[in-house]
Amino acid sequence: MRTFTRCFAAGLLGLASIATAHAVPVLLISIDGLRPADVLEAQKHGLKLPNLQRFMKQGSYASEVRGVLPTLTYPSHTTLLTGVSPDVHGIGGNLTFDPSNKNQQGWAWYASDIRVPTLWDAAHAAGLSTGNVHWPVSVGATVDWNLPQIWRTGLPDDRKLLAALATPGLLPALEKDLGPYADGIDESLAGDENRTRFAVKLLEERKPAFMTAYLASLDHEQHASGPDTPEAKRTLERIDGLVGELMSVAQRVHPDGVVAVVSDHGFLPVQQDVNLYAPFIQAGLITIKDGAVTEWQAMPWNDGGSAAIVLREPGNATTSAKVSTLLTQLQGNPAYGIDRVLDHAQLVKQGGTAQANWFVLFKPGYEMAIKPDAPLPTSSHYRGMHGYDPSLSAMRSTFLIEGKGVPAGTNLGAIDMRDIAPTLARLLGVSLPKAEGKALLTR
Repeated sequence: MRTFTRCFAAGLLGLASIATAHAVPVLLISIDGLRPADVLEAQKHGLKLPNLQRFMKQGSYASEVRGVLPTLTYPSHTTLLTGVSPDVHGIGGNLTFDPSNKNQQGWAWYASDIRVPTLWDAAHAAGLSTGNVHWPVSVGATVDWNLPQIWRTGLPDDRKLLAALATPGLLPALEKDLGPYADGIDESLAGDENRTRFAVKLLEERKPAFMTAYLASLDHEQHASGPDTPEAKRTLERIDGLVGELMSVAQRVHPDGVVAVVSDHGFLPVQQDVNLYAPFIQAGLITIKDGAVTEWQAMPWNDGGSAAIVLREPGNATTSAKVSTLLTQLQGNPAYGIDRVLDHAQLVKQGGTAQANWFVLFKPGYEMAIKPDAPLPTSSHYRGMHGYDPSLSAMRSTFLIEGKGVPAGTNLGAIDMRDIAPTLARLLGVSLPKAEGKALLTR
């Protein structure tokens, strides 16, 4: 990956002077789990969101954004920075595929796993300064001032890990004025407020030409209490204030810049956990001894409202036939809540990871259980979930943009998530030659 990055940077170096001359600084804010209607119909939903609704008058907005398969945070955020589907960029789920659970619930934290150039890479190659606070899949990213997202235990030692992986000296320097940075696993509103202070300070002091900032607490609250609950609404209204703070400093630092707000997926209420591991164990496709996986031929990969099915030996016709028969049986059993099953060709055609051989899409209200011994039926461990079929309107995400070169009061209509990165690349004056989407704004 490092060799690829050097080659990519060298290839774009000749464009640096041209790109920099036409660059418009961009602040990209992600609000995890923000649905388009939350902003576009805020009054109808009983929400007061003056900062987010300002984009509708002073900038442009999408009526909805169709996301990627699966509709999860890490694959989606990588698409937002690359303009390509998960099968192309390589981040197929939130968690790494770990059939033996030896990675201790490790997430896809590392930018070295991204197979194509990101906006960070393109900006860096064009000579533009970059900054980041807590964006998913950002450990080791080509970012000048990077506070990446990572955690292990949720204990204070996690901040030592973050300090070691962040831009050298950056976190201690900021903590001198701001106090301790939030724990990596802290997805509460307080965590968002803390990281916003660090993002504001980074903008003020370093003035990056391209800056990414990620806010997690709306997603956290919607998982805990469900979408459209009083708790979720209060959280979003507080986040609106944080967006206002970030916008204010960005426009002061870069008066001719652009601010964009995105999200990764929608949300649905959920009531039922589905133990998809148990039938694979019963069919002899997974062997468990003393609570640990000792052998496997086929394994579900948990994606919340969906699950990828991975074969240990993809070319094994016997195992493939056995799994195919099992999935047909499960789909016919209403207790499993399966809407449909994509085969490998259908999965790849929709941009999902080719690492999987099938992809199980659950019906709304059902989610993948996290324990192989969970009874069926059992109440869901969350009250809200995503990861469902991206064709569902409830899974649609958000795009708002305001600033130089952005027409005011313009509805961009329904867009594809892959269009966002090339749109921002054009504003930055950089190139994303691998992007599958199209730029939405002309300058």
